[in-house]
Amino acid sequence: MRLATWNVNSVRARLPRLLEWLAATKPDVVCLQETKCSADAFPSGEVAELGYAASVHGIGQWNGVALLSRVGLDDVTRGFPGEPGFPEPEARAISATCDGVRVWSVYVPNGRTPESPHYAYKLAWLEGLRETLAADLAGGRPLAVCGDFNVAPTDSDVWDPALFVGSTHVTPPERQALANIRSLGLIDVVPRPMKGDNPFTYWDYRAGMFHQDKGMRIDLVYVTDDLAGQVRSAYIDREARKGKGPSDHAPIVVDF
Repeated sequence: MRLATWNVNSVRARLPRLLEWLAATKPDVVCLQETKCSADAFPSGEVAELGYAASVHGIGQWNGVALLSRVGLDDVTRGFPGEPGFPEPEARAISATCDGVRVWSVYVPNGRTPESPHYAYKLAWLEGLRETLAADLAGGRPLAVCGDFNVAPTDSDVWDPALFVGSTHVTPPERQALANIRSLGLIDVVPRPMKGDNPFTYWDYRAGMFHQDKGMRIDLVYVTDDLAGQVRSAYIDREARKGKGPSDHAPIVVDF
């Protein structure tokens, strides 16, 4: 299985690039985040022409997640029980069983600033996700949870830790929330870029940030031990961050 995750930052705006990337990379399962469209507006027909079934969780022009699969999409769930909202639940999580593997695509709230109520919402959302994953894992199935977590797990996952002190994405409570998810028995599949640079997956659109590699690793792939033992390769596709009109995130591709 080839599994990929990508925050596309608007699937309609990025559609030509997405279709070209799917045709070239040929992942079996794709987790998409920040699709920014309703389920009705998602380009299901276009991806179907490339052999992908699509399950979508989208409410409108904000947030949104989706799963694309060439190996089945069974038992689809949108959101999770007791999911926190701000103020109502948003389209931030979708899961399905793909060829025997339970796959989650998640888009964790940004949190804005540690003083913001959005930050408390982020921590509550991560705890709700942890509880849901614990229940999923009790079934003993292989599981992968992928997406934009909006948290850099360690200082080595940001380009200059000193500049991020006091900001979201790196605070101890956020990192602890990620550690709590990993403590369920999930392993962080840390990919490398194709050319051996830093393992960053996100770079701000501001001029020069990408070319200077001033980024962050906030897109993550967590898998159960049985899947981790089958990883053959894992890479960050920085080429997809280049060119005209890219997303500000690069895809992660993992081969099992």
